[in-house]
Amino acid sequence: MQEKGTISIHTENIFPIIKKFLYSDNEIFLRELVSNAVDATQKIKRLATLGQYSGELGDTTVEVSFDEKKKTITISDRGLGMTAEEIKKYINQVAFSGAEEFVEKFKDAKDANEIIGKFGLGFYSAFMVADKVEINTLSYQEGAEAAKWTCDGSTSFEISKGKRKDRGTDIILHINKDSEEFLDKWKLQGILDKYAKFLPVPIKFGTKSESVEDGVDDKGEKKWKSVEVDNIINTTAPIWTKSPSDLTDEDYLKFYKELYPMSEDPLFWIHLNVDYPFNLTGVLYFPKVKNEFELQRNKIKLFSRQVFITDEVKDIVPEFLMLLHGVIDSPDIPLNVSRSFLQADGNVKKINSYITKKVADKLAELYKKDRTAYEQKWGDIGLFVKYGMISEEKFYEKGKDFALLKNTNGEFFTIEEYQSKVKPNQTDKNEQTVILYATDLEKQDGFIQSANKKDYDVLVMDSPIDSHFIQNLESKLEKTSLKRVDADVAEKLIQKDETYANLLTEDQSKEVKEIFEKAINNKTYTVEVEGLSPEELPVTITMEEFMRRMKEMAATGGGGMGFYGSLPDAYKVAINGNHPAVDKVLKAETEEEKIKIAKQSFDLALLSQGLLTGKDLTAFVKRSVELL
Repeated sequence: MQEKGTISIHTENIFPIIKKFLYSDNEIFLRELVSNAVDATQKIKRLATLGQYSGELGDTTVEVSFDEKKKTITISDRGLGMTAEEIKKYINQVAFSGAEEFVEKFKDAKDANEIIGKFGLGFYSAFMVADKVEINTLSYQEGAEAAKWTCDGSTSFEISKGKRKDRGTDIILHINKDSEEFLDKWKLQGILDKYAKFLPVPIKFGTKSESVEDGVDDKGEKKWKSVEVDNIINTTAPIWTKSPSDLTDEDYLKFYKELYPMSEDPLFWIHLNVDYPFNLTGVLYFPKVKNEFELQRNKIKLFSRQVFITDEVKDIVPEFLMLLHGVIDSPDIPLNVSRSFLQADGNVKKINSYITKKVADKLAELYKKDRTAYEQKWGDIGLFVKYGMISEEKFYEKGKDFALLKNTNGEFFTIEEYQSKVKPNQTDKNEQTVILYATDLEKQDGFIQSANKKDYDVLVMDSPIDSHFIQNLESKLEKTSLKRVDADVAEKLIQKDETYANLLTEDQSKEVKEIFEKAINNKTYTVEVEGLSPEELPVTITMEEFMRRMKEMAATGGGGMGFYGSLPDAYKVAINGNHPAVDKVLKAETEEEKIKIAKQSFDLALLSQGLLTGKDLTAFVKRSVELL
């Protein structure tokens, strides 16, 4: 048997594209060739199960080896094997049946997955790293002859009689000069660990040393010796392929540690298992997140039939769940499509909705089952839930029943519970319920205490997403507004009918305002004299709720809020006309003395909010010493 030929008259441009398009990601040649070997192995097992192959299966381990001197990498399997005719059909014809369309469609391809898998080209990814590829194969079919195929990366091939004695296939890559980095044990081990760690057939890569018992010594203690054993790099039955009823918590935690060795234990997990209307298995873990908002993305690994594909799962997993960890495996997610195509794929949309529902159901179940335990986890879970409620309407509908609000006393409430709690005392004269919140308990302590004196409750809203969550809540809740506790003085936060009268005359108020404006000497502060409780501070500095919220949303990437982020900070200075310090300002003998007292009162207000720094702080300290 000897034959030479040309693969296709239309393929002159294919090999240059294959070699060029994936230069930065050429390691996936090993994923493709090992996956093919596993596929061939599974097929022979299937034929044996169906009674269509009666020979001995024997050892079906796939082996990857390399020879640094000969500059070769070999992938060997004991799968189906091929006849010379099958080589011509599957390697020559099928691979290039769409050659013209291929060249036209992918000449500008940027994404690996746009090409690999199309037109049977998985095998041809070998030419990204090899300048010659050999196939030595023997079909499982009775009476089959061994065959050898050779191609040097041009459109010419050669088929001759092979020497293989047992069923299966060897793919031998003669590595090109630019790809000699792959002739390295640790490089290959790393690629196999990445792509083949959970393949369903054992993959051998060299050997490794293991310690085994070797009798006992004179003192009766165990002796150990080192032996060389096969280095099997994969777990053939990872937990997502098993039934949840067959798994323990320890199994899930052990698998998590295997995926993320340096991470803390997860809070809980969700086992995904659906076979209609699409196939999907996997395990998603809720990690401990706190406020590391952007740090943990790209931790979900996407597999297809246990072959690792990518950890870029943006379109498959809802945006708000990108902070989860774990594994998703679905043969229904096309491997060979660009990411932009993924968004439009019907199965991808269904999978996205399914995952959202499963997560919502799991959270609702945890909340109902043990509310106390759920409250303890809220610091970690809250970010997911709030993000989900903002970004997905369907999730909001479910999430509003298990989303928690925490107040400054450390008590937790559902949204509905909290509305009922504050409505009697925190409804203003326009019948609007006002929910107060704090973002920094230390900094806003004075304002919180003022609110508490009026029996107002204050929520803690200090996560990076809360400015958006507050906006979202306000748009959903009827006759309800949210105000930060330092957005105004306590009397003005919730406008009631009863107010304190300003004891100053109109002329006195005007004089006080002018004195403070001179003392402050800064146009970004608007001064107003108001009638407040004598127990309140003489000066209170606030930023109006709307403006501050827009600026915060701009800072955390709020859509369309960038304009507000560029505006200077603008504060309101409320002078308490009923406070003795203001009376002291009016009674001071000289204008210089009046300004000095006003400046001291203003600086105290700045100091209480951490706004007094640098030279102003130094001057304040010096002035305070003089006043002593």
